[in-house]
Amino acid sequence: MPDDFVQRLIQCIAKTQHIPAENITIDSSFEQLGIDSLDGINILFALENEFGVNIPDNAAQQVKTIRDMAQGVYQLMEAQQAQPQAQ
Repeated sequence: MPDDFVQRLIQCIAKTQHIPAENITIDSSFEQLGIDSLDGINILFALENEFGVNIPDNAAQQVKTIRDMAQGVYQLMEAQQAQPQAQ
């Protein structure tokens, strides 16, 4: 994953949760950041809007860290880019 992608994801989470971005690292867990399941839903909506992806609910339930979230969103973006564009 490119660093600029990770930073963009962290900025989106920081803005959504009103947490200073410098307090969030790729290895932060949601528990460490005080993010509960309701917060997680708000983050998912924000990330879907930010990156133009649709995050499946079942995949979202498995996410426990920023790294998990970043890898999942990045994979969704790559899969979406690999699909031919409908005309």
